[in-house]
Amino acid sequence: MRQIHKLTAAQVKHATKPGRYSDGGGLYLEVGDGGGKSWIFMWKRNRRRRCMGLGSAHTISLVTARELAKAAAEAVNAGRDPIADRQKARHRAITFAAAAEQCRADIGAKWKAERYRQNWLSSLTIHAKRLANKTVSEITNDHVEQVMRPLWSEQPDLALRLRERIEQILDWAKAKEYRDGENPARWKGNLKYRMGALPPKRERVEHMAALPYDEIPTFMAKLRAIDDSLHRARALEFTILTAARSGETFWATWDEINFAEKLWVIPKERMKKRKEHSVPLSARAWQIIQGQLTAQGYDEKNPPVRGLIFPGARDERPMSNTQMLFMLQRLGVKLTVHGFRSTFRDWAGDKTIFPRDLIEFALAHRVGDATEEAYRRRDALEKRHKLMEDWATYCERPAVTDNVIPISRMSGNSEPAA
Repeated sequence: MRQIHKLTAAQVKHATKPGRYSDGGGLYLEVGDGGGKSWIFMWKRNRRRRCMGLGSAHTISLVTARELAKAAAEAVNAGRDPIADRQKARHRAITFAAAAEQCRADIGAKWKAERYRQNWLSSLTIHAKRLANKTVSEITNDHVEQVMRPLWSEQPDLALRLRERIEQILDWAKAKEYRDGENPARWKGNLKYRMGALPPKRERVEHMAALPYDEIPTFMAKLRAIDDSLHRARALEFTILTAARSGETFWATWDEINFAEKLWVIPKERMKKRKEHSVPLSARAWQIIQGQLTAQGYDEKNPPVRGLIFPGARDERPMSNTQMLFMLQRLGVKLTVHGFRSTFRDWAGDKTIFPRDLIEFALAHRVGDATEEAYRRRDALEKRHKLMEDWATYCERPAVTDNVIPISRMSGNSEPAA
């Protein structure tokens, strides 16, 4: 029986004469002419001697070298080539972040909206950060659950969308032979039993209820008082004043602003209903636009021709939804940004005599057939400007116990028409 473990740690440390020193079992310490030391594993196959480096003896201990040599010997005994095994392992060592990029490049070509392409990746960058540097082959059920769990009680729908995207990436990774086995992000028969039951959809919507409109003046006063260098507070305020969806604000660009008419014209590609939507900007919303111009080194006479109005913190990327949610948490309210559209709708329906169709247009909802919609869109712009100005006035009014304002004072028009 061949002797193994012939070397000692002291011998490894003090070996200086160039040559190879056998530890047995195919493991050798190799000392170079310049005094460098490294570990190698040697074996024979088909009468041919093969040699595989295991690393520097200055960074890899004798104990670790023996473990590496043992694994290589087991591969040889099983009829495999340990060098080929290592190359395959290195090929499989792609990180989740790199896999997400490549997966999006492969499957995202069919996505029409650039906004969705960006949001798909940014949601993973923000919420699945703990997976970013892990290789896809090492990701387990526990890792995916750890990503979902912080969102589960407050934003379960976001958690589920995130899970779907992680599942897509890991399916892609398996198809590319970067990982084996079951997908740890699979819901049925897997995460479904780890995460627990979701509340019914109706209850989840109620959980994210809108702020009552009689509380909006107090809320907006607190929001306006925040001096935020990252412009998150102004982005949230602008979104509320325009009754927009948060994604419409994140991706708003300077070429969408009509400076002459003080309009924000959102192209159909960025709208949920795939219809261009013009938003009349109130005096306060226009002040925010002017503030963003100044912050970026421009003015109305020399506005930028492109670029984001509310850029993110780095790389000219847009803000994420978490930035506005951070503002809401800072103000101590447990709501979603989308809920303020409901606040606007409730206020307009209860406190003004603007027709329902006009209110729905302001929210970019479809009203009537295509012909009627086109006519009303042209006819209603001036009236919608008045509606948005009244909304801004209400949002800026002092917070008092009695929040009832006579309709005639609010609208300045006793009978606005659609």
